[in-house]
Amino acid sequence: MIALIGSVIVVASVVIGFLMAGGNLLLLWHPSEIVVIIGAALGAFITSNSLKVVKASFANAIGLMKPSRYTRETYVDLLKLIFDLLVKSRKEGLLAIENDIENPEKSNVFSKYPKILADHHMMEFITDCLRLMVGGNLDPNELETLLDYELETHHKEAHEPAHAVQQVADALPGFGIVAAVLGIVNTMAAVAEATSAELGAKVGAALVGTFLGILVAYGFVGPIASAMKARADEEGKAFEVVKMALVASVRGYPPQVAVEFARKLLFSEVRPTFGDLEGHLKSKPKV
Repeated sequence: MIALIGSVIVVASVVIGFLMAGGNLLLLWHPSEIVVIIGAALGAFITSNSLKVVKASFANAIGLMKPSRYTRETYVDLLKLIFDLLVKSRKEGLLAIENDIENPEKSNVFSKYPKILADHHMMEFITDCLRLMVGGNLDPNELETLLDYELETHHKEAHEPAHAVQQVADALPGFGIVAAVLGIVNTMAAVAEATSAELGAKVGAALVGTFLGILVAYGFVGPIASAMKARADEEGKAFEVVKMALVASVRGYPPQVAVEFARKLLFSEVRPTFGDLEGHLKSKPKV
């Protein structure tokens, strides 16, 4: 929603400022310029990216209208889930969580946290990490390195839509110039027959192309790309939290301490306090 508010402020500021200067909004309405700029930008965007990135870009841009999936409450659930799994594996052995890993939908542990269970990517990451712990016999450094590689790949993939949209933003001023040049070509073609007033109107229409290209780039598409990148970073933090807790557990720290290490990674806006998290976990069996 904040993205929509920002866009409204951009439009309102430009329109009000133009009207205050004595402008006429109809002077800015040139559908041909819009077709050239938006159409060319869309075509270049599709040409330069895979279908997967194109679909993800539109989905992520629309997703900015919704709040982030990982709220403070979601992180509390995630930390409680990891705590429960670590407690069970510590008390009963790592093999005790094998059935939970293979059938999380039927697991008594996972079923207590439906929000996490519904997150396909997070569930895949958690279960894959636990499989490595159960059957991989890796030392902590090897496990941490492997998970770092996986997170690097995940983050790169998550940032591809934002990068693709940013490229469109970078190209839009150029497409605005293309529209302006086409307008000047039409103006030059009409020099012999048009009056000075008509020529002025045509030149003004051509300049609207440059204006639209720059406005759309820096007022809308560029900020959307930045917001998409920030959202990817924000949601990627959840995977780092899981990695930290599991690696700390493999290093020999008890579940309570491993979860505390993970809590420290969270941004202040969504990080529960030590006492708050302890209050959520105090009814759980401790090792």
